[in-house]
This record gives sequence, C-alpha cells and structure tokens, in this order.
Amino acid sequence: MLSSCQKDSDVKDNSALKASIAADSIATSSPGNFLAAAGTLTLKIQDSTYVFDASKDSIAFINVRDEIDDSKRYFGITAINKDHNMSFGISSSGLVHDNKNGDIAGSQFLLSPGYKEPGFQYSLSKYAGQKDFGNIHVDKYNQDSVLAKGTFHAFLAAGDKASAPVYKVEGSFDLKLK
Repeated sequence: MLSSCQKDSDVKDNSALKASIAADSIATSSPGNFLAAAGTLTLKIQDSTYVFDASKDSIAFINVRDEIDDSKRYFGITAINKDHNMSFGISSSGLVHDNKNGDIAGSQFLLSPGYKEPGFQYSLSKYAGQKDFGNIHVDKYNQDSVLAKGTFHAFLAAGDKASAPVYKVEGSFDLKLK
C-alpha cells in the first residue's frame, strides 16, 4: 500500500487539491493510520541531518495488514516535505505497541534534483550475506496526544548493485496527534 500526503495551504489547481485530499484521506481513514499534527522526524546519513516537521510537512504513521493473510502486518512512518523534493519511509513487520522493537522490513530516502544537486536515492540494502538491516524502537504509541515516539537505524544503499556503498541511517521521531 502506498500513500502520499500533502499539507500545502496555497494549492491553486483544484484537481491537485482534490488529489491531495484523497491522498491524505488514505493515510487517515484506514484504521490505525494517522497523519501527525505536530512533531518531528529526524534522520542522519553520512554527514547530513534532515528534519521533517509535521507542522508544515506531511508525516504519517501507518499500519498495514495483508488482505489475504491477516497474520502479515506492518507498521511504519512515511514523510514528504512541503516542497515535495524530499521523502523518507521506514517500516517493520508486526503490530505496533509501546516499547516495541522491530527489525526493518523496508526503507527508502529520496532527494529530488534541486534539493541537493543532483538528486539521489537510498534504499534498504538487502544483499546476500548482510544479516542486519536495521531496527526500529517505538517507546510510546497512540497515548494521549502522542502518536508515536522512538528511534531507528537502517542500512541504506546508494545504488541498486551489490557493490553499492551502504550507509547507516540513524533517526528519531516524536509525533503528536494534536
């Protein structure tokens, strides 16, 4: 399941506005999917730090279950900045709850040309021989005004070949419902 979120308040094209509303409703209408109202998602890769701010960017906490096999469940965070030139997503298998540790099942970080020249992408490295793809720890989940709070690390490759360099990405999230 893919979802996209947008919080632009000055969208001029009505069709873009309708698409945005539909995309946001995917993230918020499914049970267990929430669009953060406040808070941050921060990630560090190589010598750079990137921050998504829920007051202006779209950050969603999602829960997904397989329609055919209900035992296959995933949770994660997806974010896109207001300018739509930076996005990040990370997921883990299982059900989310307080004090949850989970192995990383998927992750991707994209920067479009114009944000940093040239644009680039990092994707979860899953090459033979690699045993640790990363971990996500959720300290708190869906309590009072806290949507989700925790930390993560993942190993992302800068290309799609087995020889592509792999970088450790570390981050944190502190997302609020109100």
